[in-house]
Amino acid sequence: MPLQRLELTGFRNLRDAALELPPEGVALIGRNAQGKSNLLEAIYYLEILRSFRRARDAELVRTGEGHFRVAAELDGRRDGPRTVAAAFDRRARRKKVTLDGQETPRLGDAIGHLGAVLFTPDDVRLLSDAPAERRRFLDVVLSVNRPGYLPALQRFRHALSQRNAALRDASDPATVRAWDPELVEAGSCVALERSSWIRGATSRFRELYSDVAGESSATMRYVSGITGSEPALPGSEAADPEALARAFAKALEVSWPHDLRRGATRVGPHRDEVAFSILGAGERAMRTFGSAGEKRTAAFVLRLLEAETVRARRGAGALFLLDDVFAELDEVRSARVTKLLEYFADGQIVVAAPRESDVRFGSERVARWKLEGGSIGR
Repeated sequence: MPLQRLELTGFRNLRDAALELPPEGVALIGRNAQGKSNLLEAIYYLEILRSFRRARDAELVRTGEGHFRVAAELDGRRDGPRTVAAAFDRRARRKKVTLDGQETPRLGDAIGHLGAVLFTPDDVRLLSDAPAERRRFLDVVLSVNRPGYLPALQRFRHALSQRNAALRDASDPATVRAWDPELVEAGSCVALERSSWIRGATSRFRELYSDVAGESSATMRYVSGITGSEPALPGSEAADPEALARAFAKALEVSWPHDLRRGATRVGPHRDEVAFSILGAGERAMRTFGSAGEKRTAAFVLRLLEAETVRARRGAGALFLLDDVFAELDEVRSARVTKLLEYFADGQIVVAAPRESDVRFGSERVARWKLEGGSIGR
């Protein structure tokens, strides 16, 4: 049980509250716009220290209030902090994060302590939107589960930003190229971790996709923004940091005339893609040819793989947060999804639904809380 107590102050439309969560979890029942998703957002904020809806921190502060604060008390038997808290002062525009009451020197030190995995209907964007959406998914999964990934990602983004700024300003070439070593070093680490995760999860993705879809099958592959293709074999750039760094440095050399003309860096992990394909008589690109059901199935499987990654890191089940995930699934897929969730969710769960009859998952194990106008009742 990762989450024992949740304290809310000034967060969106939710009334200030101190909530004791049962070990098994809760079902949040309420009509639309009553605060169910806001409560899930508050919990998940403590996992990634930002809104999963991509709202700015100032937008999370309740109307008429000057700040919000969200705090969680975690199971004392776990390694790591016992309490995690985050607050944002709208007037000062300052975020403060504490672990066991001590402010963290870096925000990255405080992410990932809940071990939460969030499922929402918007997850279909992982398959239908532009490649940046899939890179964002990988960055969240790896930042909270792979030590060293977040610092490397931050270094890469900084070097890329500075290099692009120098290109746009038509700076001296030496000024632009001064950022290449950091770009190559950090970018190679990012690309290597992304490639490793995709490769390690591909077989499991196909298996779980078939479990949900029945006879249909699908796969995924990593497409490098450095080499422009999928490195295929162990010993290639996909598995060798030094080889990947050399390939990146060479790609920057080849791309240099283009970068000068366009004022932007053309090659690197910021151009990575994860390509999903539907398997059958041939391969069909899921983003282009996949049905809504096929895309939702693939997105759901990605969340299950994320949960397996959390379990591998923590040695315990993830905290499952489910926001009306059955709303757009047919009965057959809903039944298969429910079966898989019951198998995977051996930890605490928080599930939101508009009606009690819609709580298809966890119906026998979780308490019921009702939400109305931001007020939580039992």
